[in-house]
Formats: sequence, C-alpha cells, structure tokens
Amino acid sequence: MPRVFFTDNLKRHMACPDTDVSGGTVRAALDAVFDTNPPLKSYLLDDQGRLRRHVNIFVGNRMIDDRDGLSDTVREDEEIYVFQALSGG
Repeated sequence: MPRVFFTDNLKRHMACPDTDVSGGTVRAALDAVFDTNPPLKSYLLDDQGRLRRHVNIFVGNRMIDDRDGLSDTVREDEEIYVFQALSGG
C-alpha cells in the first residue's frame, strides 16, 4: 500500500499526517487522502484539479510528470512525497 508523506513545513499550515492509501496513480492516492482530509485538497490543487504552483510531488525519487491530471503511476510499495515550495532570501 503506498504511503503519502507531507513535509513539516506543510504540516505547520495544514493538518496532514503521513497516510497509507490505496490507489494506482497519484490522483487516486491523493483522492484517498482528501476523503479523510477535505481542506487539504484546496491547498494542494487549484479549482481545475491541477497541482498548485507552490506544490511538488515525488513518487519515490522521481518528480511527477503530470501536474494537471496527476496520472503518474504508483506501485503498491512506493512512497509519495508532497512538498510545499519555499522561497525567500
């Protein structure tokens, strides 16, 4: 079962514990997270369901390719990492 991890910086702004989910794509995995944590959806996705510019997602050690449809595949044993981009000087 894939596990979704959230950075500490993101956890500072939203309640989002690391979670085991089912799903064969990033979209399915995130939808499983959103089922138990609806406010997180609007923080990570825009009103078209696309990943927001300030968010990056990795499956294992590779950044996802599909930021619009989130169709990147996820194997049963993989880890999904959700990062909030940081900026500043």
